[in-house]
Amino acid sequence: MRVSVSWLREYVDLPADLPTGDLEQALVDLGIEVESVVDLAETVTGQLVVGEVREIEELTGFKKPIRFCRVDVGAANGTGEPQEIVCGARNFAPGDRVVVILPGGVLPGGFAIGARKTYGHNSAGMICSAKELGLGDDHSGIIVLGPDVTAKPGDDARPVVGLDDVVLDLEITPDRGYALSLRGLARELSHAFDVPLRDPALAPAPGGTETPAYPVEVRDPVGCDRFTARLVRGVDPTAPTPSWMSQRLVTAGIRSISLPVDITNYVMLELGQPMHAFDADRIAGPLVVRRADAGETLTTLDGVNRVLTADDMVICDDTGPISLAAVMGGETSEVVAGTTNVLFEAAHWDPAMVGRTARRHKLFSEAAKRWERGVDPAVALVALERAVRLLTEHGGGTPSAEILDIDHVRPHTPITLPADLPTRRVGVEYPPARVVALLERVGCTVAQGADRLSEDPGTVGVASGAGTALSVTPPTWRPDLTDPADLVEEVVRLDGYDRVPSVLPTAPPGRGLTARQRRRRAVAGSLAERGYVAVLAHPFVSPELADQLGLPADDPRRPAVRLANPLSEEEPLLRTTLLGPLLGILKRNLGRGQRDLALYEIGAVFHPRIGAGSPPAMGVDRRPTDAEFAAADAVVPAQPVHVAVVLSGDIDPAGWWGAGRPAGWADAIEAARDVLAAAGIPDERVEVRAAEYAPWHPGRCAELRVDDTVVGHAGELHPVAVAALELPRRTSAMELNLDALPSTPVTPAPTVSGFPPALIDVALVVDDSVPAEQVRRALEAGAGELLEDVRLFDVYSGAQLGAGRRSLAYKLTFRAPDRTLTVEEAVAARDAAVAVAAERLGATLRGA
Repeated sequence: MRVSVSWLREYVDLPADLPTGDLEQALVDLGIEVESVVDLAETVTGQLVVGEVREIEELTGFKKPIRFCRVDVGAANGTGEPQEIVCGARNFAPGDRVVVILPGGVLPGGFAIGARKTYGHNSAGMICSAKELGLGDDHSGIIVLGPDVTAKPGDDARPVVGLDDVVLDLEITPDRGYALSLRGLARELSHAFDVPLRDPALAPAPGGTETPAYPVEVRDPVGCDRFTARLVRGVDPTAPTPSWMSQRLVTAGIRSISLPVDITNYVMLELGQPMHAFDADRIAGPLVVRRADAGETLTTLDGVNRVLTADDMVICDDTGPISLAAVMGGETSEVVAGTTNVLFEAAHWDPAMVGRTARRHKLFSEAAKRWERGVDPAVALVALERAVRLLTEHGGGTPSAEILDIDHVRPHTPITLPADLPTRRVGVEYPPARVVALLERVGCTVAQGADRLSEDPGTVGVASGAGTALSVTPPTWRPDLTDPADLVEEVVRLDGYDRVPSVLPTAPPGRGLTARQRRRRAVAGSLAERGYVAVLAHPFVSPELADQLGLPADDPRRPAVRLANPLSEEEPLLRTTLLGPLLGILKRNLGRGQRDLALYEIGAVFHPRIGAGSPPAMGVDRRPTDAEFAAADAVVPAQPVHVAVVLSGDIDPAGWWGAGRPAGWADAIEAARDVLAAAGIPDERVEVRAAEYAPWHPGRCAELRVDDTVVGHAGELHPVAVAALELPRRTSAMELNLDALPSTPVTPAPTVSGFPPALIDVALVVDDSVPAEQVRRALEAGAGELLEDVRLFDVYSGAQLGAGRRSLAYKLTFRAPDRTLTVEEAVAARDAAVAVAAERLGATLRGA
């Protein structure tokens, strides 16, 4: 929100010599984020003067309309002669007064102004628009000064257009809707500087009359609990917006449109009450406030034809919807150039309804921004009276004596607050009298009692006044105050955040990272060292993903948690496997020209607890009990941490050194082995078996077992899944459940032998159905303690071996810790290994 300090001073007596730095710090101390504080007088240097257009010559023969103007700038140019300026804007005529910057001046952004020849004419200076002066975003035309401006040609234009002011650009948090108005900001600054506040909402305003200003029926008093309206007849349609009002609107970033519309925007900024102005002559019949019928259409003021849903609220006449309530009006009833009878409307709408409507239609108007944050329901009649007075003062017309006020607003429910709760929560002494004074400064009504309250077992220390109960009724403009914790926050905020000590807790010695954190870091480091690139995918997936991956109907990964408010309706589910989003990232990078990819992600998956019910309602007034925590945890989806990798293209690149090697199922299995090794699982506890598990290819899929428990799968993806996801052939992947791995055992330091190894190769012929992993385990079991390493280095099958047979060649490394092995010892160990393989698996030595 952008607002000028001079406007704020109308409602709060800020110190006359207040430095901008002190003003900024005061707002920050109150919890209001300050984007910038701009002294407008410093943004434009040089001569910025008022000019009066004397002559305009239309230049032809160019691609766009160009005008050669002679502008009277008084004696500012040193000659008293009209200044010659070339300008492309067309929203001014001879006799209009404009803002001119003369040669030598510099506009915001460092844009220097000089004299030059352009379009065949000499141009000395520039006629300025609001955007060029940094006053707003409107660049459609230059600034034309209104008749109420008394400045003469040659006078300094800075005070005329507001460049002698200081502008605050503030970021208002969603819970501070009241601060999106001059009224709210002035109230905050009155707290900060302890100066008087002139609340514009306290201005007298007549109440509703028995006869309404216009017939209106509210059919949904929950979505609209207050609706006020008043009619002004005989308005001068040519009456301009006074320059002081349009100047303040431009500073706030709102474009000036017409007097009635500008007044509604001005009152919205002043009081925080969004309003709407209807052309009463363009309304057919009585007004009805209701929920829209699904499929109804409305063309809003931005020219977009919108299809409505049953959750939208609309204002209708006999022709149908004429306004999308609380968001934007419709074209059929808007104020136009010839409007003479204006119907002002000021209502109060349900914030949740407005927020959903604005997001559904992607229409984030200034009104919707305020409604979804909360608007004071008590200010509607004051805003109505303010708008009517401004219109009749500057546009003439006669206000109707009838005032409509349909009021279904419910009063605030008092909040019970222990007087010592701020002290117990924050650790700073807040006497009960101080608590009451601060809450009353906010606008709360506080009634004191002497009821004894049970002590909070989770707090330390008791302040004076412990046990005293305060009954606090928040003001109408603070809908965010609903719980005792909200009131505590207000006490701390107004008393000063700087009074709260910043004390870091003492870290207990020797704790460091948890075992789970260490394992996760080790796994990530291992994959990164092997060339895999970490990615972070969104955990949201589409309902079609399970079918694309080919998951069976009874697969436990099919049931998924549906989000109540998804970022995208196309992806409303939480993932049950990392592969879906990870393969989506692979596809996106392939589409951007990458061909050789090895990606990994470590993250949670989400499995719903079917039939778990709803979590218990837990407030913020106390710490939940262990039973409440347990009941809530029983409903929360299971969230095990998985690790997954995907590979496509070459894993070893080709080059002058030779051909590359494409990534395949074996690389995915090796990645799984690397992960288990990094997680501290000894190799002898890991088993790799052939398996059938979607979305992997049934003949090229392996399951990883630790202590005979399946912890993951790896291999080449099924061709059907690859085709459905539009991925390259032979794309491979691996996914492991890290939470399913046992805790890391204590690993003894290995014994390092200084004696040479004995290397023996052995080729065993076995049936095709025998896994290579089982052969390796058999060799390890038979070789004994002298075996240091066993590695498969060749697989062969051919006619000479017979149908259904294959040869597996292993390299055996033998070594003794205390001596050099003899040939006889190494051969004996080899023979023992082969004997066990023959006994268990029917293996025979190739060539024997």
